[in-house]
Amino acid sequence: MRLRNLMILTVIVPLFVALVVFSFVAIKALEDNVRSKLETEVEIITRALSTSLSYAVARDSAAPLEEALQSAFSFHRIYGAYVFDVQGREIYGLGLGKNLFSPAEIQSVIERDDLYSNYRQLDGWTYYSALIPLRTQDGNVYGVLQVNRLNTGIENYTGFISIVAVLVFIIGAGGIVLSIWWGFRRYIERPLNRLLRVMLLVEDGDRSQRASVEGPVEYRRLASGLNGMLDAMAEKDRDIDARRRREIELEKRLRKSKKLAELGVLAAGVAHEIGAPLTVINGQAQRLARRDVIGDDERARLGRIRGEVERIVEIVRQLMELGRQHNVEKGRQSLDHLVASAGELVEEELEPRGIQLEVELPTPALEVMVNGQQIVQVLTNLLRNAAQAPDVHVIKVRAEREGSEITLCVEDDGPGIPASHHHQVFDPFFTTKPVGQGSGLGLSMVHRIINDHGGTIGVFDSALGGAGFEITLPLSETASA
Repeated sequence: MRLRNLMILTVIVPLFVALVVFSFVAIKALEDNVRSKLETEVEIITRALSTSLSYAVARDSAAPLEEALQSAFSFHRIYGAYVFDVQGREIYGLGLGKNLFSPAEIQSVIERDDLYSNYRQLDGWTYYSALIPLRTQDGNVYGVLQVNRLNTGIENYTGFISIVAVLVFIIGAGGIVLSIWWGFRRYIERPLNRLLRVMLLVEDGDRSQRASVEGPVEYRRLASGLNGMLDAMAEKDRDIDARRRREIELEKRLRKSKKLAELGVLAAGVAHEIGAPLTVINGQAQRLARRDVIGDDERARLGRIRGEVERIVEIVRQLMELGRQHNVEKGRQSLDHLVASAGELVEEELEPRGIQLEVELPTPALEVMVNGQQIVQVLTNLLRNAAQAPDVHVIKVRAEREGSEITLCVEDDGPGIPASHHHQVFDPFFTTKPVGQGSGLGLSMVHRIINDHGGTIGVFDSALGGAGFEITLPLSETASA
């Protein structure tokens, strides 16, 4: 059952029933009070007239009798007064209601020897009549006095008043119910429906919904409480999403660390097994290259053999570096100095190709808590990779501070990295270069160094049109922790 109907049935209806009962009881009490008052007045008038008539009869004249009866009409609502003898015959009378009582009833009053009163109907009129025996001065009964009051006062209208009261009550009750219904609908039901609509939309998944804070104070407080709860839920959802992302990132790092550790074990075994043979190959090739009996072509081939041996040795070294636990020795380093050092190391690769290096760093210069040599190695690898990409004319290095972290980006205007390869660029041995031109371990080494510093690195599509790498590093040990 709706709240509005429940309120009407449990509050308004019982209240109206109580008011109806009270009204009918009040009207009935008023009617009885008026009727009792008028009956008492008739009886008092009758007794007073009986005394006057006793004196009039003693004077043995009709004039005093007529005067006494006429005096009864000076009282309000007295419409008839008659004197009957002991046989019930009329002696003298004035007004209406002569035949209300039969001679036998009049004689019974004499026998009762006391005042008798009752309501009688005659010719469509209602009378209230009182009969009292008349006595002479010596106490003998010589007749009966009848006083008639026509029932035309308020008692005739009590029924009409009751009907009017009921109609007024019904109209008033209808108005009150309508007012309560309108007020309930406007100030209770509509605000509740607005709150319910917001809750249903939130239940359907629209967490951006908020209740409008308007209406009575109670509903404004309720709407504010609901909005606060939704804001708290949204904040919790954001925390959960952020925690989930961190957990996913940590899981990825864990898998990558596990992979690198396994790779380090494998690299250590490989280095142990092939280190000696590579040394022998490299020594023999060097010895053969020194002989004068071989030609330039053979000497060039021996040089290539030595170059490939050194490349194998470097790859094994990088593999061992990836799998080894590193204790990073950090110190305060100027970011401007680190970027400048990396630029100098790759300058020989940029100038022949006409590549321009643009640097945008914050002012004043920032200091970061890092291992300077390793961060220079990271920047050098990223700059070298950008320089080796085809159709690159501009490489841009920019940095900005965000709270307790610094964000460092390296971008180029080359062809970029396909989106399908973004999640693989930091995997060992993954490379987009032709066979023999890259080991696929450079970015893996960069990823390991940034992780060792408590930072993050990601790849994105640069606004310049090529690839971009975003590095986030803490500015202090506290932020790193």
